[in-house]
Amino acid sequence: MDDPGPREQYKVEEELQDLKQELENFEKEKERVRAIVGKIGGAPKTRVKLVNALFIAVITVSVVVSILAPEEWRLIMIEVATVTVSVKILYLMHAQMRVAHFEFWILSSLEWRINEVMKQVRQLRKDLDKS
Repeated sequence: MDDPGPREQYKVEEELQDLKQELENFEKEKERVRAIVGKIGGAPKTRVKLVNALFIAVITVSVVVSILAPEEWRLIMIEVATVTVSVKILYLMHAQMRVAHFEFWILSSLEWRINEVMKQVRQLRKDLDKS
């Protein structure tokens, strides 16, 4: 097999540069996505902790009052506890839907990038087969 000419060697080096650039772009995108995921899926924020503490306090007080209070307060406190738990469940469902939407967005983005890379790989194979 004879040595590739300077033109073919330049073409290979150019393709290598393009691949290196794509790899750098991928690394930047990966870091950006990692930062976004960190913001969403990180440790609970102070506001979330306060809201959770408020829910727990309302439910605890409602249950304790319903047990210890006179008959006329019992039904009201049970209803308050039930409504509080229902609101918390609705909030958790909403938060889960947001996470599912974000996961879908990430997976769609990854699929798009993979398809783009596969197109480039196919093109490189065709170019290599021609030479």
